[in-house]
Amino acid sequence: MYYTVKEFAERYGITEHTLRYYTDIGLLPCKRDGGNRRVFDEESEKWMEGIKCLRGCGFSIEDVKKYCDLCRKEESGETLRARYEMILNARKDAYARLEEAKAVVAYMEKKVAHYESIIAGSAPDDSNPNTWTKDHKPESHE
Repeated sequence: MYYTVKEFAERYGITEHTLRYYTDIGLLPCKRDGGNRRVFDEESEKWMEGIKCLRGCGFSIEDVKKYCDLCRKEESGETLRARYEMILNARKDAYARLEEAKAVVAYMEKKVAHYESIIAGSAPDDSNPNTWTKDHKPESHE
């Protein structure tokens, strides 16, 4: 089964421009039909699934390209270790983003509780910076 650029882009939730870019930089393999138009097959699907996974893990396009290039090289301990190191680094970055996200959620929980107090009438409405004065600013909720 072959997919056109439009079909393949829709299938993977990316733009046709992005799909063409991926093929132009050698990231995603494709074939050409009789009219020299790009078409995508099962091999393309496998690579695209890998690309989407790596992008979802926070890899930059450059890192995805490097990873895919390593995959295309002859299998060796060296290429395996290089890919492993890339995954370890991505995991470290993911944990850092997770901690940042936890801090944001904790801050938002405090803000929600503060707004609920304002709505319930047990705290003054100090949520609008337009009403702040030099002498009256809200308490820090960080």
